[in-house]
Amino acid sequence: MTLRKSFAVIGMALMVVGSVPTCTFANAKKGQKIFKRKFRKKCGFSGVRFARNHTQDEWEEIWEEGRFPEEAKRICPRLKLKKIKKSWWKHVYDFSYKYAKDGVVPKC
Repeated sequence: MTLRKSFAVIGMALMVVGSVPTCTFANAKKGQKIFKRKFRKKCGFSGVRFARNHTQDEWEEIWEEGRFPEEAKRICPRLKLKKIKKSWWKHVYDFSYKYAKDGVVPKC
């Protein structure tokens, strides 16, 4: 294979990899936005205050046991679980995990 063809193959591979959507992966930043828009009014407090209810290990255990929505409802009794899309929970969990009691200290 010539050098020119090798570069063409590598270039195409990079284009394909770069075009793969990453929106299916959960992230804390998106979870924070969801909390601000859908949770904060019902909870009456910030997302960081919500996240600081547990340590990262506790949040992880709650998530793995499938109890995250119920725990959110316990922390925010006025929260309407039916109004939270199923796809949003992973993002809110990632946000909660990141800013847990023993997690990242938020910037002021």
